[in-house]
Amino acid sequence: MSAVAWAEDTSGHADPLAVGRRIYTEGKLASGAPLTGSRLDRDPVAGAAAACVNCHRPSGMGQVESDLLVPPITGTFLFAARGEQRIATMDPRVSKLFNQAHDPYTDATLAAAIRDGVNSQGRAMSPLMPRYSLSEAELQALTAYLRQLSAQWSPGITPTQIHLATVITPDVDPLRRKVFIDMMQTIVRQKNGSTVIANQNRNRHHMVSAAELILGTERNWDLEIWELQGGPQTWGEQLASRYRGHPVFALVSGLSDSSWQPVQDFCEHEQVPCWFPSVDASGALPASYTFYFSGGVKLESAVLARHLSAETSPPKRVVQIYRDGEISREAARALSDALAGSGISVIERRLEPDRAAEDALREAMDPVRQGDALMFWLRPDDVRALNAIEPHPVDSYFSAVLAKGEQAPISAAWRKHAHLVYPYELPEKRLKNLDYFHAWVNLRKFPLVDEAMQSEVFFSMNFLTDTLSEMLDNLYRDYLMERAETMLSKREGVKSEQETRDRVALGREGDLLRRHGPMTLDESARIRISSQQGDSGRSQGTTLYAHLSLGPGQRLASKSGQIVRFAHGKFLVGQLEDVFDQGGHHFLRAHVAHAAQLSNHVHARQLD
Repeated sequence: MSAVAWAEDTSGHADPLAVGRRIYTEGKLASGAPLTGSRLDRDPVAGAAAACVNCHRPSGMGQVESDLLVPPITGTFLFAARGEQRIATMDPRVSKLFNQAHDPYTDATLAAAIRDGVNSQGRAMSPLMPRYSLSEAELQALTAYLRQLSAQWSPGITPTQIHLATVITPDVDPLRRKVFIDMMQTIVRQKNGSTVIANQNRNRHHMVSAAELILGTERNWDLEIWELQGGPQTWGEQLASRYRGHPVFALVSGLSDSSWQPVQDFCEHEQVPCWFPSVDASGALPASYTFYFSGGVKLESAVLARHLSAETSPPKRVVQIYRDGEISREAARALSDALAGSGISVIERRLEPDRAAEDALREAMDPVRQGDALMFWLRPDDVRALNAIEPHPVDSYFSAVLAKGEQAPISAAWRKHAHLVYPYELPEKRLKNLDYFHAWVNLRKFPLVDEAMQSEVFFSMNFLTDTLSEMLDNLYRDYLMERAETMLSKREGVKSEQETRDRVALGREGDLLRRHGPMTLDESARIRISSQQGDSGRSQGTTLYAHLSLGPGQRLASKSGQIVRFAHGKFLVGQLEDVFDQGGHHFLRAHVAHAAQLSNHVHARQLD
């Protein structure tokens, strides 16, 4: 979407584009009065509810609402002559459902469509389309806005390339940093090695849809690694400087062990999509241009607060212990906020950075008394130090995000009362969901340094491939965000079934060539052996998360978490779900399931 400021020219008249933008996005007329519209056999609409953006979206590219197809209404779609019109994929569930061709609109026929609900071919439009009351000047302003809306590719797009960047903050462990960069670069090389550029060599191709191949809309990816230096207060200017030197279409994936907020702020300011970074906590919501896998430690805080409040005998106090650092402070603050008004008091104990871990932990646990609960926002090194201390006989909770899930180095003594606040799918189910990812990692001989991060990178890049393919030649940043919102849950269902079929027949080189590029004969042979020995059962998704979905305005794809614990060699689970992001608001929904015993044979070394 072109950002047009509300402004006046030197003669005192309102800028027509600004007037049109306000009508389209806010449902306000030049006078400030609300836009009004009537709909056949339905209540009239006014103001924000009447704004065009509600159905046609910020990009103007439309959407599919149930069985209703809302077509693109940008100038390139409205006014182009037959044979020159652009094509848009309207529904990812139906590969051949595109926008319908129509006679080109003129100013007069567009006025009839907006005011009277009659299209360019003289037929009545859907009764859901409001018939708007607009003056001639307002109609001209809206028409002018539509003519320029999504008229040009967004920055970072050329006829043959899509320029992307990924961001790494300076706090990242060198080993994680290396495997992250290696995976990103390998995926881009494989994608480019399987891409057909229009009018160029077509010996090999990476095809998701026939339309993409026929229209010649595929492009090579150019990926820059933007490694930040110094403190977070300097990151915004570093990003702005990089962007000025080389504008990119989107920031894809990304890696940080500290706050991502400066990166999100940059993306919001420049309207650059930030595509599913691997971070421990989401930035502040609502946000327009940043997608996260989950809220991270913020989700864990909400899940734990709901769990403790729902207990038959809730603790009187929660003593939360954290190492002084931005992410841990955010987590502790989020839990305190979530427990406000619950009747459970919160005591915060901070480990200073210059104190030895064992001494600091002993001192931090001084206030713990019978009837309390302990919450540890600790990374693995501090968890190891905790093992040298005699456990308190109270319920203790650990952040799975910070302590690295079931691999958290919790001693047998501490496990007796230990719980994990767990935002992932349980290990046994997760292995099926990630089977395709693990096969790819093994074939490419990447060390499995951090399963959560590496599987997120794999998903992020593959989902971007699928989404850009569906966009065809309509490469606008707002449209990328909108396609992700509509595609994610549908894509997950289709993709998990597809990957299940691929696991059964992974030896078919054609399937792998299309999706992941060329491989050696030795790789092909090893994949056949792996598939013959593996489980062909269906998975429910393609990530380490139980379920991913998005809707308009939502920026957190996973909204659920679980409270899990170790007991008698079994992994016990009580499920909780937190619907965390609905249009920028927080709503909680929980269903506490009975504790179910699950075998730990899959990850015996972590769970015994």
